[in-house]
Amino acid sequence: MTIHVLLADDQALLRQTFRIVLDSCPDIEVVGEASDGRQAVELARTHRPDLVVMDIRMPGTDGLEGTTEICADPELAGTKVLILTTFETDEYVARALRAGASGFLGKDASTDELIAAIRTVAAGESLLSPQATRLLIGRFLAAPDVGTRATAASALDVLTAREREAVALAAHGLSNEEIAEKLFVSPLTARTHIHRAMAKLNARDRAQLVVMAYQAGLVTIKPE
Repeated sequence: MTIHVLLADDQALLRQTFRIVLDSCPDIEVVGEASDGRQAVELARTHRPDLVVMDIRMPGTDGLEGTTEICADPELAGTKVLILTTFETDEYVARALRAGASGFLGKDASTDELIAAIRTVAAGESLLSPQATRLLIGRFLAAPDVGTRATAASALDVLTAREREAVALAAHGLSNEEIAEKLFVSPLTARTHIHRAMAKLNARDRAQLVVMAYQAGLVTIKPE
């Protein structure tokens, strides 16, 4: 199956480089390029890509606004957003994740890491690396306001005890295989728990599921 990708970055040279790299992959096709968030939304509605590689910091309509609009559009429910950012400085990524972005990748990533990230996010299986999950989610999303936490916690009531355990482990950045090991079940069973939790909570992917876990207080980050 071919993954159709839309590139959104204000640097034309970077977009062209990404296009060359991605178009060399037999399972990835770049269907368009956008120079800002507004154009990204328009092209997403035209091409209906599987994934948008979105830079956050762009002049005019930035990637955050573009991500929010794409993820809120019911007609683009099948389109995921992969955020390009710098982990240490770009706090906007937290808002992008809340808006529905499916993953994030540092701009210093290698071409192999970019390709792997696109395939991973397109499959809806992971919020990328466990280290990145702990860093960004722990730093920016672990302390929602009281009202948000109460509402989110109530939403988790639909989960079984086992599903809550699986979601909590996913929120700590564990893969399905690692969750299976912790729960003494098969990787397939762990994957089933995660997918059932996503369905019950109407989470568009694993990334949103992890955000919900932190917002509900199901897991928290301990101080260093």
